[in-house]
Amino acid sequence: MGDITTIGIDLAKNIFQVHAVDEAGSVVMRKRLRRGQVLAFFAGIPSCLVGLEACATAHHWARELIALGHEPRLMPPTYVKAYVKAYVKRNKHDVADAEAICEAVRRPSMRFVPIKTAEQQSALMMHRARDLLIRQRTMLVNALRGHLAEFGLIEAQGLHKVARLIAIVMDETDGRVPDIARQVLKVIVNQIEDTQTRIAGLETQVLAWHKSNPVSQRLATIPGIGPIIATAIAATVADPNIFRSGREFAAWLGLVPRQNSTGGKARLGGISKRGDSYLRRLLVNSAHTVLLCSKQAKNDPWLTSLLSRKPRLVAAVALANKTARVAWAIMSRQDTYRHAALAA
Repeated sequence: MGDITTIGIDLAKNIFQVHAVDEAGSVVMRKRLRRGQVLAFFAGIPSCLVGLEACATAHHWARELIALGHEPRLMPPTYVKAYVKAYVKRNKHDVADAEAICEAVRRPSMRFVPIKTAEQQSALMMHRARDLLIRQRTMLVNALRGHLAEFGLIEAQGLHKVARLIAIVMDETDGRVPDIARQVLKVIVNQIEDTQTRIAGLETQVLAWHKSNPVSQRLATIPGIGPIIATAIAATVADPNIFRSGREFAAWLGLVPRQNSTGGKARLGGISKRGDSYLRRLLVNSAHTVLLCSKQAKNDPWLTSLLSRKPRLVAAVALANKTARVAWAIMSRQDTYRHAALAA
């Protein structure tokens, strides 16, 4: 039995499972660690390859392991799952998971997740918090609309139309809303206004980070991409060179057709919706806005031809796919967008 060369660690909140092997693949150690024992354990062993699933806290532990001289590699959990059944055990438990991680990280064909810096994670945290507050605001607005509908007060769709409903609630002289209901609805209105203020504050922070990040500024030169999408891509994609092409980047976002091909016959379905759902949603929503509001897009031959043959939703996804490919080219070449036309 030789020295430890590879370790698979199953991350958790309190109890971590470690599986270590030597160069020949023989098991050297199986060990359970509490959270406070992890760093001391890795500080006491020679530098080695450490496999982790790219889950919650994984980037933090990877940075800590790098500081201790180890070589951590993060893997998507879906890729590791196959090794639990194929190479280890039928049953799922922490020991089997750690062994599967150790087996998977040694495979030459395995794809790894780039380790994010603390700054990138902080930028993504702004986006996650903003997205959470937007969903909470939507819930509050829907509640306000639903309650006022009970008194026959209906307003058109759209966030900007809610101001009229808020004015009715805050008007003490408006007899259409009973006093008891008004006191309850004022609580919801105050929550909406407070949430809107907090969203604006986060967007100010995002804009400040955008101005200080050169990658985000280059991405913002692409038509249809503003500071929100630019900062989200810059913070999410730590290294664009892990993708061999723009199409591979678009596939990672779930913007390419799902395949079910066999026998040399290609069968393509709808978009796969795999990968980062947040970035995909931002790009598709941006594409819808471009199709509806951009005069340049309405005069673009490629989009005009696409809209004549396909529904608007399909055209929006196709435009989001193209925008993702352009974004990858901008990041990989470290250049700015030079062409005003949307057509390739």
